[in-house]
Amino acid sequence: MQELIMIKYGELTTKKANRKIFINTLTQNVKTILENENVEITKDQVRMFIKCDNAKQIAFKLQKVFGILSIVIAYKVNNTIKDVLDKSLEIMDKNQKTFKVVTKRSDKNYPIHSMDYSKQLGGLILKNSKFKVDVHNPDIILTVEIRTEGTFIYTDELKGAGGYPVGVAGKGLLMLSGGIDSPVAGYLTLKRGVDVECLYFESPPHTSLEAKNKVIKLASIINEYSGKIKVHVVPFTLIQEAIFKNCPDTYMITIMRRMMYRIAELYAGKIGAKILINGESIGQVASQTLDSMVCINNVTNMPVIRPVACFDKLEIIDIAKKIGTYDTSILPYEDCCTIFVPKHPVIKPTLEKCIKYENNFDYHTLINQAVNNIETITNFKEDEFEELL
Repeated sequence: MQELIMIKYGELTTKKANRKIFINTLTQNVKTILENENVEITKDQVRMFIKCDNAKQIAFKLQKVFGILSIVIAYKVNNTIKDVLDKSLEIMDKNQKTFKVVTKRSDKNYPIHSMDYSKQLGGLILKNSKFKVDVHNPDIILTVEIRTEGTFIYTDELKGAGGYPVGVAGKGLLMLSGGIDSPVAGYLTLKRGVDVECLYFESPPHTSLEAKNKVIKLASIINEYSGKIKVHVVPFTLIQEAIFKNCPDTYMITIMRRMMYRIAELYAGKIGAKILINGESIGQVASQTLDSMVCINNVTNMPVIRPVACFDKLEIIDIAKKIGTYDTSILPYEDCCTIFVPKHPVIKPTLEKCIKYENNFDYHTLINQAVNNIETITNFKEDEFEELL
């Protein structure tokens, strides 16, 4: 009678012919998250099983793996009513008073139907304990899954992250800043199965080392939901200074964003990313009005995914708090999106003026230099940059 973790698949169970690919990807992601744990993983078309020593700790880790509907710590016994009864009485919390039995019979050759089995087991528990039955609002829901290889029993079920396993939808490049919105956008994109890498624009000495480490920490928090995130750091100083010297202040943010999109598209091609991702929310700032988005988006032919585009700020903050990025995002270190900000940035830029001002300097050379000097950070941990912030 062995304790083990049982994983129930989420949305991927609707994928029919592609189900095997989704389950294999999920299995690999689970192995990545648990690479430092002593575990044995097996799977089939409806369940994944993990044998381990510290089941509770591992179950909490698995709550951040996309593609999982729920996680239970189950006990496997032989398919006899006596073994099931004995284990049920052992694991049911004696501090509780009422219970209900739910039976799921995937082994259709088992001679007792699910409803009859629940009645029979419930009756035996009543005779052999002080528990009472309450089918409407029980203290304990005892779930029994009868399978060909044995019967699995559990009383508690942890909610999983849902969504698709990261990687089944291809790769995307997240334009990650130190703000609240872009980490949330990254999280939501991971949930749809996209393998995310991050692009951060730094502008020393105008931006600080603390600002960079803040972004790396944000990436490391998101990495808990993926296990394979990279941060690509773009040297953006020369471009930003050229914009400051050669463009009207009202257009500086618009042109800066156009340069960022150009760099992101070039680098996405280098790493095999199919989409760009950012944290833009319609109307939140001057560069995120519809007119601004049209002008900025004009420089790229890649699809741009904006997961929080229609969220208000409070909704975004709620998600940031839920995933653990909020406290880091509000640290007071400026990134290149918040320096050189004019008092009155244009909210209805025109494409003609953008092109006119950009032609005041050789941005093509500057962009190529920036792309060729990108620094890539990998294999970081969430606490590595704690002392630097």
